[in-house]
Amino acid sequence: MSWIVLIASGILEAVWATALGRSEGFTRLWPTVVFGVALVASMGGLAFAMREIPTGTAYAVWVGIGAALTVVFAMATGAEALSLVKVLLVLGLVGCVVGLKLVGDTH
Repeated sequence: MSWIVLIASGILEAVWATALGRSEGFTRLWPTVVFGVALVASMGGLAFAMREIPTGTAYAVWVGIGAALTVVFAMATGAEALSLVKVLLVLGLVGCVVGLKLVGDTH
């Protein structure tokens, strides 16, 4: 269950990061509201997951999922240029996140 919550929290990290950019310095209401709600839910889920998943692993997976999805979304919407190098780097990031899950917990 902790891993499912952690993955959902990583997805919400991408939501709040994207909303933060679209809030234009908190001057636009709805992106600011989405940012706040997604931030609280994402942090709450991370905290929940860290009850069973080691801090370093949980944080790395959370950040990795959020970063990868944020870049992929930006490229998909045209907000960021698409390039083969960026795609390969994001795939490497995803591979590292999956690797952390596969090596498992040691405590």
